[in-house]
Amino acid sequence: MTDTLRPVETAAADTAPTATGNPQKLKRSIGIVGGTLLTLSCVTPASTLFVVVPDLFSSLGTATALTIAIGSVLCIAVAFCYSELGTLIPSAGGEYAMVSTMAGRLAGWLVFVLSLLVVMIVPPVIAMGTADYLAPIVHLNPSIAGAAVMLLATLAGLLDLRANAWITGVFLVLEVIAAAVVAVLGFAHSERGAGSLVSMQVSGSGGHTDTVTAMLVVSGLAIALFITQGFSTAVYLSEELENPRRNVARTVLATLAISTVVILVPVVAITMGAPDLSALTGGDISTMVTAWSNSAVGTFVSLCVALAIINAGIVMVIQNSRVLFASARDKAWPGPVNKGLSRLGRFGSPWVATLLVGVPGAALCFVNLDTLYGVTGVSVTAMYLLVAVAALLARRGRHRHTPAWRMPLWPAVPVLLIAVLAYILTQQETVYLVWTGGITAVATLYWAFYLRPRRETRWLVSIPEDEQV
Repeated sequence: MTDTLRPVETAAADTAPTATGNPQKLKRSIGIVGGTLLTLSCVTPASTLFVVVPDLFSSLGTATALTIAIGSVLCIAVAFCYSELGTLIPSAGGEYAMVSTMAGRLAGWLVFVLSLLVVMIVPPVIAMGTADYLAPIVHLNPSIAGAAVMLLATLAGLLDLRANAWITGVFLVLEVIAAAVVAVLGFAHSERGAGSLVSMQVSGSGGHTDTVTAMLVVSGLAIALFITQGFSTAVYLSEELENPRRNVARTVLATLAISTVVILVPVVAITMGAPDLSALTGGDISTMVTAWSNSAVGTFVSLCVALAIINAGIVMVIQNSRVLFASARDKAWPGPVNKGLSRLGRFGSPWVATLLVGVPGAALCFVNLDTLYGVTGVSVTAMYLLVAVAALLARRGRHRHTPAWRMPLWPAVPVLLIAVLAYILTQQETVYLVWTGGITAVATLYWAFYLRPRRETRWLVSIPEDEQV
């Protein structure tokens, strides 16, 4: 079950072959700057700030910044695990390749399913927010606008990855500027001091002030972990990064640090600058920005956020298509499906996998996804837990002496992380746990009745030969 590390050359014939009969590998075409731009764009700080954070404000009020700060500290331990495993196993499969190699193929399959839940749901949910931030110029139906963004992201995902790094880099600069404008305006119009950040208050029904309990903060940590979750994109891109043994860890840790600052500083400013507790709990950041400045500045910030959402869509489609490409190369599906998903286009991108990510994403924009933020939070937390288990096993046997970045304070970091994440899962709403558990159960049945009986020909997790070691 745990003997899954296979070089690409040994994969069987039903993946798309090269001229020599070997499965195709993604080409190494980006350095640490391009990789960091792409990874930061997947975190998409501005769209996270304007789309996801308002939901935390509505339930956590003044405790939102504290919750995000705690989540960011936990993410340092998660980033350590990703950095070590990502340099040991530089594969486009990301989490599932790492976990399969260290903890067995069933664990890797479950991580693959959890990651698919995250990467398939999040892009259309965020894309549907585009209409709100284009409202100063044009009024659009959120579903239609979201679908258009997903299709645009799909077209961009078919291009060369180096070109995409620069496209998303330009958008990233604009969204960082928008976040900076919000931070400056919030601090300049502070209504309360720094003590409000730990006052643990939220506006309740009838205008009353309610207290945010410690259990509410713990429950909110699942979403807080999701807020900076995009740093894991560096692992998905590890097969296309130059010098992955060095650049994967640098990209993961740099992205986490930058994204935490870009998100947390404006959240602190908003908390201190909101006119009153009711406005803060309402979470209408655009209205607060307009009140702090004028309509022109509000329009500028809104347009920057709209561009950030488009940017996030492009990067997420790129990331998700690489996951499907890797799963086909590792033969997770029937033969014809594997052949299609592993085909590369003229720009070196997996074009079939890209279309299968983007087009269904556009369709999902017409589905009610209100409860899926909760499912995503549970999925991210469970995925991180399994990655931490894999990191705990990363220094046994032949992996003990493999050249790789090694985290400090091992094994204390993964052990503590496992305990904390397990506790966070117990504090999530039952309905989200049931949805995620049900999907995982169906995936387990697929494993039991299709993959496991064909263990010699299916789900053979392959690690591309690394020329940079």
